[in-house]
Amino acid sequence: MIAEDLINHMIPPLKASDDAHKAIVWMEEFRCNHMPVVEDGKLLGFISEEIILETNNIDKRVGDFNLTGENCFVSTATHFYDILKIASDNKLQSVAVLDDMQQYQGLITVQDTITSFAQTAAVQMPGGILVLSMNHNDYSLAEISRLIEENNARVLSSIVKEEPLDPGKIRLTLKLNQLDLSRIVATLERFGYRVIGRYQETKPIAAEQERIDMLLRYLEI
Repeated sequence: MIAEDLINHMIPPLKASDDAHKAIVWMEEFRCNHMPVVEDGKLLGFISEEIILETNNIDKRVGDFNLTGENCFVSTATHFYDILKIASDNKLQSVAVLDDMQQYQGLITVQDTITSFAQTAAVQMPGGILVLSMNHNDYSLAEISRLIEENNARVLSSIVKEEPLDPGKIRLTLKLNQLDLSRIVATLERFGYRVIGRYQETKPIAAEQERIDMLLRYLEI
């Protein structure tokens, strides 16, 4: 997914000449903490209720405020991972989209981005999740994927994140297309990988299911 596919066309930008009262009304109406301010197609920045309340003047033009997030924008071809990074770096819940001429094209909210990600096949398909911790130098998705595929499984998605307390290490989260992760974990650990988390979608074994059925019949649920 790229930026042009994630634009929320229901949220219009404010003009610099709009007053603060209109900005507050729109923030409530569109449930946005920040609204983009655009003049002649150029992004001036974002205004928030907090910025407005600091001046206590709802008649003031939004273009006259000290706006924030003037660099919180992406191009139309930006991948959604980078969209989330830009929003995080600017501490905003919205990101503006500009074309190659730096003209404003629309707004993307973090919530819309997360919702779109949740609808992808990698998330919707059943499977298990593994979390691995390793040194930067030991990271090779090709090698890890090879070990996983040797156990008749596939990597559906992967996310890499630096360990917050150890910059020399990374945390790799993998979504696999297999529910039973036992053999995969054993293989990875045999090759020196440290598995720090495993989350599986499993079904109760027959004996457990029988006990559950008996309990439900007893309770007449």
